[in-house]
Amino acid sequence: MIDLENLEREVVACRACPRLVRWREEAAANPPARFAGQTYWARPLPGFGDPLARVMILGLAPAAHGGNRTGRIFTGDRSGDFLFASLHRTGFANQSTSVARDDGLELRGAWVTAVNRCAPPGNKPTPQERDTCLPFLVRELEALDSARVVVALGAFAWDGALRALGIAGHPVPRPRPRFGHGAETAVGPFTLLGCFHPSQQNTFTGTLTEPMIDAVFDRARALASGQVAPSGGPSRGR
Repeated sequence: MIDLENLEREVVACRACPRLVRWREEAAANPPARFAGQTYWARPLPGFGDPLARVMILGLAPAAHGGNRTGRIFTGDRSGDFLFASLHRTGFANQSTSVARDDGLELRGAWVTAVNRCAPPGNKPTPQERDTCLPFLVRELEALDSARVVVALGAFAWDGALRALGIAGHPVPRPRPRFGHGAETAVGPFTLLGCFHPSQQNTFTGTLTEPMIDAVFDRARALASGQVAPSGGPSRGR
């Protein structure tokens, strides 16, 4: 727990990527009308959840007016609404919504984090910004010593997870595993599990449905408990 607390302090204080610092602060200074008058977090976001988690849930980055506003990843935006509802249905969360850091949400057996800790313009960090942030994810994986499953929400998170696991000394399979919804691959002691990102583009079009995301988290729980072995392969996805 101490390692996670130290890591959180370092993440929150980071100003290593000038473009992202400008963007997160500009978003806070110019909020949409529905958030006018609210005080924005406007800093990098640490992960949060159960420090004894066996499942890590990995996203791309905070949303400019979601986590960048609330101070907690996936909190206060439509993607988070879809994600936390699923975590509640599958037994990983005590409630189905998350609107603020102090709203009573508790995760059980899960830790939620992201490859990049600052909101990027257009939700697209540069490769340099990704690589600058990756050491935080590597240390998070090492600090969560009970974690055995990483659920990657989207292709960017899948790629970031493979990079971080490789940096941490876990051999990445060759050929490099491809992302897809329901894709699974073993990387050292971890199972990497793919899930379409719960973006509005995916959820509004039916690319990702409630049964689909629930099945991923049910599978993650079974894998984390050792009830089943990793299997299967990738499907096409986003």
